[in-house]
This record gives sequence, C-alpha cells and structure tokens, in this order.
Amino acid sequence: MDSPVTIRPMCPDDWDAVHAIYAAGIATGEATFESEPPTWEAFDAVRLPEHRIVAGDAGRVLGWAAVSRVSSREVYRGLVEHSIYVDPQAQGRGVGRLLLAALIESTEAAGIWTIQSSIFPENAASLALHQKLGFRVVGTRERIAQISHGPKAGHWQDTLLLERRSGVVGTE
Repeated sequence: MDSPVTIRPMCPDDWDAVHAIYAAGIATGEATFESEPPTWEAFDAVRLPEHRIVAGDAGRVLGWAAVSRVSSREVYRGLVEHSIYVDPQAQGRGVGRLLLAALIESTEAAGIWTIQSSIFPENAASLALHQKLGFRVVGTRERIAQISHGPKAGHWQDTLLLERRSGVVGTE
C-alpha cells in the first residue's frame, strides 16, 4: 500500500528528483515546448522560492509545482504562471490535485490574484485537473510554437490558455 502523500516546500536537495520528473513530462510530448529540463540555477532564477512545492511519500518526491512571475511590472504583481509535473508512476493517486490545491493556497496567502497556465489540448488529464480546481479556458493560442524534439518535432502546436482568478484576493 502507498504511504500518505504530503506536501512540503521544495529545497535544492529535491532537484535530482524534480529534474527527473520534469524530464519524464517532457518525454510525453504533451507537457511543454522545452526539450530538456533547465539546470537548477536556471530553475532557481525564475521560480518564486515561496511557491515551489513538492509532493512526497516515504521520502520520495512524487511531483512538484512552482510559479514564475509573468511580468516584472508592479501592476502585474498578482499574476503568475505555474508548472506542475507528477511522476508517471505516481499518477492516479491524487498527487496533482494535492499539489495544485496547495499552490492555490500558497499564492492566495501571498496576495496573488491570478494563476495562469498554457496546456497542450492533448493533455486531457491536466486540463481536467485544472478545471476541477477552478481554472477556465480563456482562449486557444493556435500554432503558437513548433515542437523542437521527439516524435512531434517540427509540428506546430496549439495551447489552451487557462487562468484561475482568486475568490479571496482582488475581490474588493
């Protein structure tokens, strides 16, 4: 039987596991335009430290989520873009839901009013998860970029732009 899944802040010691999970997501061809995970230094430079989390059980990292600023302009201080990845062997255990719920809680506590994400339309599981937790599709970005790797290399890819507006921040 699987151990209970817990959520905690990501630390640099998690990087090997985070990197491997990120690479597995890239390999699906349905998660990102990236062809390989960044280095820790590149990841650390753009992901907000207070909103980097991992899910784990028995000391094993099962997934991660993190946010980046969309803009350095002060008027957009409450708008972030997020990434969420779950180890393929942990899928179906509710890890993604726990991570995304914790990320929403973390960002709202910090005054962030909108979380956005771009999801490939083929990624039905991610789309369903986001919609269950209050994200809505605000548009389709048609042929936004070309895939640079894997079996879909050279393919022009659409993305769905999703956002979740906080029900507690920015409502005044």
